Amino acid sequence: MFPVLLAAAEAPDAWQTFLQYTLIGLSNGALFALVALGYTMVYGIIELINFAHGEVFMLGSFLALALIGVMGLEEAALWQRWLGIGLLFVVVPIFCGALNVGIDLAVYKPLRDAPKLAPLVSAIGVSFVLMNVGLLWGGAADRHFPDLVSRENLLGSEAALSFTYKDLMIVAVTVPIMIALSVFVKGTRLGKAMRATAQDPLAAKLMGINADRVISVTFAIGGALAGAAAVIYGLYINTVSYQMGFTNGLYAFTAAVLGGIGNIPGAVLGGLVIGLARAFGSGYVGERWTSALVFVILIAILVFRPAGLLGTHAREKV
Repeated sequence: MFPVLLAAAEAPDAWQTFLQYTLIGLSNGALFALVALGYTMVYGIIELINFAHGEVFMLGSFLALALIGVMGLEEAALWQRWLGIGLLFVVVPIFCGALNVGIDLAVYKPLRDAPKLAPLVSAIGVSFVLMNVGLLWGGAADRHFPDLVSRENLLGSEAALSFTYKDLMIVAVTVPIMIALSVFVKGTRLGKAMRATAQDPLAAKLMGINADRVISVTFAIGGALAGAAAVIYGLYINTVSYQMGFTNGLYAFTAAVLGGIGNIPGAVLGGLVIGLARAFGSGYVGERWTSALVFVILIAILVFRPAGLLGTHAREKV
């Protein structure tokens, strides 16, 4: 799962090993945060947990793999590789955003006024449908994702710590995306409409806000974030499968709940916490105990902060 885990474990100094696990955790946490943002944005607007979101992420990774084969990037020159990778970060998010909007229009929108259990069960059903689409597309076995980004250590070949071009790619992509999303939500007219709809949908409609348009934009942005995460995941981990959506979607959903479901900064914080917990768990406890450790941390935090780390309690309207 973590490509530099063994290198970190062999570092002679315990403090350097700790720092290495921290770098690994932050890198993986940024990926979880990108996917978690899709969960938390949709929940913040319509209070729906879109369980199909992880499968949108999975299909995005398969599309990226297919495009790499079509463009022949594995055998291409270095400048052609980077140009192709840039194209992936455009095409795959558009595909995932459009797919997410299509799911909303076809499945969730007709159930807007239905009891909340109906869209929730429908989301689980869509998740299984998309998982089977992934099975037909990519097959049951794990697929190798071409290693297009160098594993060269930017700190030098003799350095105890490892910070590769892959790690730099995650920082260079995820940080600007998260900053742009924050600016969009807080500073644009459509972003203000999203916040107004999340706070009080009925009042927002009375003020002339097109709630359906806001919801569609929210699904599009969430899907695009999952698409960007799918490309990064493939380039970083170099293995994709039809079940990756369930596993990573579960961690991303956990991150959203941990940070405070419906809270955008909370989703980012929750993703980083989950990433660090997995890295330290794998390094100090053992890979087989990592999942248990993550959920123990989740339960412990929710006992004292039921609304999540950055979540706020809201009174139920009757």
